[in-house]
Amino acid sequence: MLFIPSLKDCHWCQIRSFSNAKEYPISIVCKDESLTLPDDFTFIEKSILREGVSRADPEFRVGCECSHNCHGMTCHCLQDSEVDLPDHNVYAYQAGGNSEGCLKEQLLDSKAPIYECHEACACDETCDNRIVARGRRVPLQVFRTENRGVRSKVPIKAGAFIDCYIGEIITAQEADRRRDNAIISRRKDLYLFNIDKFTDPDSLDETLRGDPYVIDGEFYAGPSRFFNHSCEANMRIFARVGDYSEKNLHDLAFFAIEDIRPMTELTFDYVDGKDDGEQGSEKCLCGAKSCRGWLW
Repeated sequence: MLFIPSLKDCHWCQIRSFSNAKEYPISIVCKDESLTLPDDFTFIEKSILREGVSRADPEFRVGCECSHNCHGMTCHCLQDSEVDLPDHNVYAYQAGGNSEGCLKEQLLDSKAPIYECHEACACDETCDNRIVARGRRVPLQVFRTENRGVRSKVPIKAGAFIDCYIGEIITAQEADRRRDNAIISRRKDLYLFNIDKFTDPDSLDETLRGDPYVIDGEFYAGPSRFFNHSCEANMRIFARVGDYSEKNLHDLAFFAIEDIRPMTELTFDYVDGKDDGEQGSEKCLCGAKSCRGWLW
């Protein structure tokens, strides 16, 4: 059963309840009261599915039958992979060396989704192709910036998985309702992320034809909720797919796109570098030399 911390629990208690809290702790730097987190915010380890959101029927869940080496086209989980490498190696991660388990360089500048093995597969949890599935393996620290930010005490290699964006998974209609009820609707947009990588009105999969589900991380989320925007980001969000029957519930996974030194703030680009040449209504205050001056 998924453990959902209570609002009665302090934020420290909530993060200490995480399954990997000892190996990869989350800490909060709080030298004074300036970093006090919102009383109505709760740390969670996995997303919560709200009304109108459901997982695929177990009967439709299909995994690979590999006993080992889930690296090539023979692995069912990788058949839709967009990685184009010699010898039909469509495995998304480095298979050896100092960067083992990091995304291949060819993927870092792409928008290709990542396909991984999952709980319905014959391979076990030690499978090389379960990087995101195994969860966060980086200790994180929430600290004070102009607002709040996140960093790590350890170096992070380019291509390393950092964390997923989690929260309440809601319908598009519920997202619209919450946006309309927010005091400042554009501020609400900072926490709403569409799960729309595969949304297609012409898709043969009916779960991908309609409005996509949305992750709301404002009140229930993990530490990634406090990742800030930068026009010169050091992370990027990739769509990660486990079971093909749940592409409409794909993960939003943060990966480092460059080597990140310890105690460097972890940032990503809210609009992933998109620039239509028009000035937006939400100003950007990231302070980067190449700042676009607006978010959207």
